[in-house]
Amino acid sequence: MAGDAAGDFEVSAATVAVGRVDACFRDPLGQAHQVSWLDAAQDVVFEDCPVMRSFPVRYGRRVAPGWWWSSTRGRLVAYGSGVMRTQLMLLDRDPAVVALACRPVELVWRENGGRVVGHAPQLMARLKNGSGLLVDCVGRGGPSARLAGRARIVAAAAEAAGWCYRFAEPPDPVLVANVRWLAGYRHPRHGAGPWLPRLMAAFGSPRPAVEAVRELGDPIAVWPAVFHALWSGVLSVRLDEPLHERVIVSAARQEAEEA
Repeated sequence: MAGDAAGDFEVSAATVAVGRVDACFRDPLGQAHQVSWLDAAQDVVFEDCPVMRSFPVRYGRRVAPGWWWSSTRGRLVAYGSGVMRTQLMLLDRDPAVVALACRPVELVWRENGGRVVGHAPQLMARLKNGSGLLVDCVGRGGPSARLAGRARIVAAAAEAAGWCYRFAEPPDPVLVANVRWLAGYRHPRHGAGPWLPRLMAAFGSPRPAVEAVRELGDPIAVWPAVFHALWSGVLSVRLDEPLHERVIVSAARQEAEEA
């Protein structure tokens, strides 16, 4: 399931009147809309919608809002914090994800006392099967009581629409460091191009990366292609251990069969 590598866990869904949950969003032209969530989840291309709530700039903080260039979409995606950027990076490498957005939709409902409540999940991903994934980032201590209460409603609404909702805990630092390095080579200009079959053949059997790179040619030209192939999943490597030149790399089975 998308997002497993990011350290996500399932949120228990509560029984709610999901038919009374609305979706608030802005279309690509900036026009605001509020419609039934169940209708919007099926019809609206949220990944093309702008950010529903702007990301504040907190002066004095080391991490500010910014832009992540998504290799999945081939365009920039706005994010609000370093935590969101890390989760965007991990989802961008997930083969089940075909599109990404940050906070493109806000779910709104009315509580029993009549108070209107809204929650805009921090990330949204479109999956290959056409469904969606909503994600909120939390610390290692888990969500706050306020977020946990709202999460039950959002999870139930997502489930009713055939979507998923998850909390994303801080991922393993080694995984993040490795993926961040590979992300530096995610742009297609680093791709192996016409000599991809040679790359696949060189790693047909698991072997230290540096040995195959030296066989293929100038390491300065070959390494970027190897890193891009590791990012895109054409080549496979363990990411729970630090990357180094003698790390064991192999051709991903499916990609090798297609090459």
